[in-house]
Amino acid sequence: MQTWRKRGAAVAAAGLLGAGLAQAGLFDDEEARKAIVDLRSRIAQMDDNNKARVTELALANTQLLEQLTALRRSLLDLNNQLETLRGEMAKLRGNDEQIGREIADLQKRQRDVTQTLDDRLRKVEPVKATIDGKDFMIDQDEKRAYEESMAMMRTGDFEKTVTLLSNFQRRYAGSPYSDAVRFWIGNAHYGKRDYKEAIAAYRAFATAAPEHARAPEALLSLANSQAEMKDPRGARKTIEELIKAYPQSEASQAGRERLATLK
Repeated sequence: MQTWRKRGAAVAAAGLLGAGLAQAGLFDDEEARKAIVDLRSRIAQMDDNNKARVTELALANTQLLEQLTALRRSLLDLNNQLETLRGEMAKLRGNDEQIGREIADLQKRQRDVTQTLDDRLRKVEPVKATIDGKDFMIDQDEKRAYEESMAMMRTGDFEKTVTLLSNFQRRYAGSPYSDAVRFWIGNAHYGKRDYKEAIAAYRAFATAAPEHARAPEALLSLANSQAEMKDPRGARKTIEELIKAYPQSEASQAGRERLATLK
């Protein structure tokens, strides 16, 4: 009996253990299912998230490609503009070089014109000349013409000298050289023994310039011309005029000596 009870207790205990194990097994399967469901849910969520992220990245990539394309177009346009600008700058450089050459040419022409004008002005602007101890501003051509006449006088060609001095009188009426020209015309006529013209020239000079340093000499030469023309009376009268007007001059002393020879 006791043995049966022991066996019964053992069976009962085994049954209880088996029931507990069965319940434990059921519990484990439920948890596993929940875990699997939860895992699937998470995987699904992750998959949805990944798809959304992929879509987002694809959209972002599309936008980036569009931006890159726009940027490439902008860079291409900018490059075209730069090339156009380079072409325009090259043209401008060419224009600048042409303008520079034209400016240099104009400057050279201006210098040439200025030099030419300066040369011409130097030829026509008055120059200083000393005439019978007095300073005057004389036209260069006028001074040159007078000096040429005097150079001819020194050669002894009195005919050409008269021509040059006569031309000078006509061309430069009122010249500071006028008195000197009258005197030297008289000397030129005397040199070529045209005493009548010499008398007229000396008289014109003495009348026009009685204060001139050569006036006494002109009167003495006038008297000598009269003497050469066989007019001693006229020569004597002229010498007396000379002595009276210029008593202290060397010409007056020579005139006194000349009077002794006049008959």
